[in-house]
Amino acid sequence: MNELLEKITGWLGGAAGWALGIAVAAGAIVVLWFVWKAMSKRSSKALPPEDELTIDVMRLGNEGPPASSPRLEFYNVPVRLALIVMAPAGRVRDLPPVPQWGDLYDAIVPGLSQVVAAHRPKICRWPAQPSARGFAHLFFQHVRLPGQGGKGTPWSSAAGLMKVEGQPVLVGMVFRTADPSAHGQEVIESEEHWLRILRVV
Repeated sequence: MNELLEKITGWLGGAAGWALGIAVAAGAIVVLWFVWKAMSKRSSKALPPEDELTIDVMRLGNEGPPASSPRLEFYNVPVRLALIVMAPAGRVRDLPPVPQWGDLYDAIVPGLSQVVAAHRPKICRWPAQPSARGFAHLFFQHVRLPGQGGKGTPWSSAAGLMKVEGQPVLVGMVFRTADPSAHGQEVIESEEHWLRILRVV
């Protein structure tokens, strides 16, 4: 900035040069400030406001598991799949295309795509999250279950990492049983963890 002022002063000479140099420098600062504001506004629009992530579990319906097949079990207890939330993981900036979502569901648990078609859960996309644990924390925070994290109620949930064709995807689910259960919120530690808690029969 000082070099710019000295050059302008050299061209115009004296106080007039200094005044013009200061005006040019101030103009440049103003332009840079507007560019910075425009860029920060654009990046802030990439993530939805926190309240847009919040999902009211009570609006997911009071129905228990359907009587017809396919049947989904959470720790061997029949449940209705009420909600699926998905988000890209780490540096991956987007989810697989929608036509591949059936493969994504079946990668979690074989036959889950049939459950999704039969139970018709609410499906939501969330922005990319840096870690599975961070996603699980965010999911449980914004998809609050009644009671003590769902324990003693018909509601339960699970959230964590899975992969489809080597691509990591973060998934959160909410389930509803016919009667209150002791299950609550489950953090999924690995891909195999899904197979230990869920079963399609």
